[in-house]
Amino acid sequence: MKNIKIILADDHQIFRDGIKSLLSDEENLEVIAEASNGEELMSLLKVFKPDVLVLDITMPKT
Repeated sequence: MKNIKIILADDHQIFRDGIKSLLSDEENLEVIAEASNGEELMSLLKVFKPDVLVLDITMPKT
C-alpha cells in the first residue's frame, strides 16, 4: 500500500512532536515535512506534494 504523505504545520513544536509520534505508529502514514508558520508552510508546499495537511488555523505569518 502507498504511504500517505503528511505535512504538519503548527507554531508549537511540542504539538508537532506529539502528532508526529502518534502518526509514526501507523505504517502507511509518513510525515514528510513540518512548518512552524504560514510562510514556511507555503515554501514547503512548493517542494513537497503532501496528500494531507495537519495545520493550526491561527499560526503566525499566515
